[in-house]
Amino acid sequence: MVPFAPGGGTDIGTRIVAQRLSQLWGQSVVVDNKGGAGGNVGLEVVSRAKPDGYTLLTGNVGTQSINPTLYKKLNYNPDTAFVPIGLFAELPFVLAVTNSLPVQNVKELVALAKSNPNQLTYASSGNGGSPHLSAETFKIATDTQILHVPYKGGGAAMTDLISGNVHMLFASVLETSAYIKSGKLKGLAITSKQRVPALPDTPTLQEAGVSGAESGSWLGLLAPAGTPKEIVDKVSSGIQQVLAMPEVQQQLLAQGAVAKGGTPAEFVQLIADDRKRYARIIHDNKLSLD
Repeated sequence: MVPFAPGGGTDIGTRIVAQRLSQLWGQSVVVDNKGGAGGNVGLEVVSRAKPDGYTLLTGNVGTQSINPTLYKKLNYNPDTAFVPIGLFAELPFVLAVTNSLPVQNVKELVALAKSNPNQLTYASSGNGGSPHLSAETFKIATDTQILHVPYKGGGAAMTDLISGNVHMLFASVLETSAYIKSGKLKGLAITSKQRVPALPDTPTLQEAGVSGAESGSWLGLLAPAGTPKEIVDKVSSGIQQVLAMPEVQQQLLAQGAVAKGGTPAEFVQLIADDRKRYARIIHDNKLSLD
């Protein structure tokens, strides 16, 4: 179950892994898209599924670590409804700025923002999403005041950034790399701890002099609570085998993702750490959705 519409990063990454798991196990692994309410509709469906290993969920940082704090009411218990199986990809973000902004690197951007508090603007795909919270993380780390301009989706935000109606945006490599490579936008930094092959000349935020601002998204598989440990372990092992395939790593890289595995316990810790980090930002900004 992918809790978003087809064609986005979560869907594409899931289909790459699902295809290889199908080959590995010798049986069909079908991707079912059920979007709505920031992913919560799909999560509710999986939370009520039979815990027999035949229904799995692709979760990301939004569904597993942001929504439990952002939404006032959920029709499932985010603490007990799912069993994390394993991470399979990281989706780094890029700090992109419009070409008309007179900065060439993060240091110049921070200096400009500090000398002009609340005069620069950043776009996002909507309140409470990971692009929004990535920008707020950046503001905290750099002690800057930059105005938020939320849009009803990433496409509209990107269009206005290219046209210069807003100054900056945090978005996935998948969404931004083509515009940066063609010169329509300036890519100042990658939000992950390492540079990404899709934009090898773009430094990380750490390299650009900003500490504690790593952000972005990730993809991982979960199962309904009560799924037997032997099934969880089998699926986890399958993920690791698939991620070891060079062709899978290249397919994910082509989509702006980085193959990244790990144990169920490590995935549990990642979800918890990100939930704690983003909860602070959500509370500080008084964000809430019904």
